[in-house]
Amino acid sequence: MTVVIDNVSKTPTPSPRAAQGPVSAADRVRAKGDAKGGLYKPRQPIYPKLVHGRWRRLKWILMIVTLAIYYITPWVRWDRPGALPDQAVLVDFFGRRFYFFGIQLWPQEVHFITGLLVIAALALFLVTALFGRLWCGYACPQTVWTDLFIYIERAFEGDRNARMRLDAAPWSFDKLWRKTGKHLVWLGVAFGTGGAWIFYFRDAPTLFVEFWTGRAPIQSYVSCALLTATTYVFAGHMREQVCNYMCPWPRIQGAMLDDHSLQVTYRYDRGEPRGAHKKGASWEGRGDCIDCNACVVACPAGIDIRNGPQMECINCGLCIDACDEIMVKVGRPEGLIAYDSDSAVAARARKEKPVYRFVRPRTLYYAAGLVLVSGLVLWGLVTRAPMELHALRDRNPTFVRLHDGSVRNGYTLKVANRTFHPKTVTVTFTGVPGAELSSPGRPAGAVRAVIPANEVRAVRVFVTAAPEALTAKSLKAGFTVTGEGVSASAETTFLTGAEAP
Repeated sequence: MTVVIDNVSKTPTPSPRAAQGPVSAADRVRAKGDAKGGLYKPRQPIYPKLVHGRWRRLKWILMIVTLAIYYITPWVRWDRPGALPDQAVLVDFFGRRFYFFGIQLWPQEVHFITGLLVIAALALFLVTALFGRLWCGYACPQTVWTDLFIYIERAFEGDRNARMRLDAAPWSFDKLWRKTGKHLVWLGVAFGTGGAWIFYFRDAPTLFVEFWTGRAPIQSYVSCALLTATTYVFAGHMREQVCNYMCPWPRIQGAMLDDHSLQVTYRYDRGEPRGAHKKGASWEGRGDCIDCNACVVACPAGIDIRNGPQMECINCGLCIDACDEIMVKVGRPEGLIAYDSDSAVAARARKEKPVYRFVRPRTLYYAAGLVLVSGLVLWGLVTRAPMELHALRDRNPTFVRLHDGSVRNGYTLKVANRTFHPKTVTVTFTGVPGAELSSPGRPAGAVRAVIPANEVRAVRVFVTAAPEALTAKSLKAGFTVTGEGVSASAETTFLTGAEAP
């Protein structure tokens, strides 16, 4: 049974969580608010203490890598011919294209974006089912920028105890310059965040000059201001409240987790019964937890991991590093808090050998879905046609009967060239024997057109059929464009004398 220490009496009492399940921050706040006659109370500041260890080092590394990717990616160049943008990753709203290195997507190819979103969701589900909230603890933008803002806060105000003393102290010059400096740097980082974001939607070097000379589109200034404000408020002031009250994932993740999911876990089978420990005293008849609260003061969410899985826990592992430091000091093995599963802890509590099951029905379902959707998206990209053709028949008039009895239909061909090079194509028509092709201002014969790179070009054509070929009111036909290693086809109809269906 999990036990907790009452904050007043310091006597062990059974935890109600064993019967009631995880208790969320909202539940605790609501309970306190009800006791005082209100629903919510103001946010209580959390002062996470700096810890050292493998998980803290991993978070530093991932923070640097993810921030570097975010800030540097818009400046990566990718050579494209002609007037096409040379930015490797660009969401070009004006040109209505999305560029990702050698891949370009058009607006009508939104199914690829949908596929990528489904892949991301399934990958997140699979990782969560296996290892808990790794995304939240290490790669979520809110976590990354909050980590950066806390680092800046420590640089100006010191670690946990120093910050608490500074906040409790009356205003002075020392407090003023530290607070002012911290907020100015926060605003600088937030502005850099918003500034980097707008470079994903317009050529970065060009927009950089336009932005500082006042010639950038108004949307750039508005977007930069909005993201600056949200970064400053979310990472500097709201922090864990964004995760607890604004993000839906902490509530959704419960559907992906089970007793075999690896999460940051307090191994109560080894830690209980807990209590203070004096140097040289025996460890017989007691657990390894000395109730020092090092795990609590290190937690950026302000929770006590010893109370079991909780909605607010982002699985960042900082409490593991904090506890390991204490275990080393008191001469006990590390790992009192570790990535572990509830089933393994329960098995050890029963003196049984723990079993870790990574292959389970839910992980198989997520993995199968991930492989399937990834394969479909990859197949779509590999087999994606470099050229596409659509044939639009004239509606008014639907056809023209000439003086010799022959019939002419007019068509507008929409030819999409998805390559990075212009293509010269030849248009052919099939389905009506002896039909002749022509284009406005040109004699009958082969119709050729130059389709610029990465553009759609309209090609106007006429098809004329002799009277002997008009064997039905409408004839199934088709157009084909070919040239320079590309081809595309489109079906249509040829009307011989009846009104269009």
